[in-house]
Amino acid sequence: MSDRLLLHACCAPCSLEPVRHLREEGYEPAICWTNANIQPAAERERRFEELERWCAAEGLELIRAHEDTAAWERGVAPIGAHDRERRCRACYGLRLVEACRVAADRGFTHVATTLAVSPYQLFDTCNEVLERVARPHGLVPLIRDWRPWYAEATLRSRELGMYRQQYCGCRFSAAEAALDRARLRAERHGSQG
Repeated sequence: MSDRLLLHACCAPCSLEPVRHLREEGYEPAICWTNANIQPAAERERRFEELERWCAAEGLELIRAHEDTAAWERGVAPIGAHDRERRCRACYGLRLVEACRVAADRGFTHVATTLAVSPYQLFDTCNEVLERVARPHGLVPLIRDWRPWYAEATLRSRELGMYRQQYCGCRFSAAEAALDRARLRAERHGSQG
């Protein structure tokens, strides 16, 4: 296949199934990392290092693109926890615009993202953003629904000993995930009583 595909990746575990499926389709994706949303910085670095380790083991090219954390703080953080859809849309846009810029600069023809893997992400919103930002760069957005393989990716990542984060990346998602875990614990304890 002559089409060159750049896959924006949020982490190694979410990359497992997309890469497997893309290879089955005849693509050999290159991975692009640009995730200014991930906080704190030590968490961002830990996720990148895990992705770097996995890409090396898989023979995948990994491109570390620019991460404008100041732009994230100006454009996404003020939305806060009150409007998740709007916040995530802005966050997807910031990251996917940079991935598309890298793809266009390096001669890729197609672009996709692992953000559409997790059932915790806003699938339709993410793909709307990808379609909107890819076309001005002359790229074909490759939209795939990898959510049905999320459980398989979770199992595989555990078998591979990968670091698995407990939240999407930003401080708002960390707080939301902590509240969800507390709610589930309370429900379990309530049903046992």
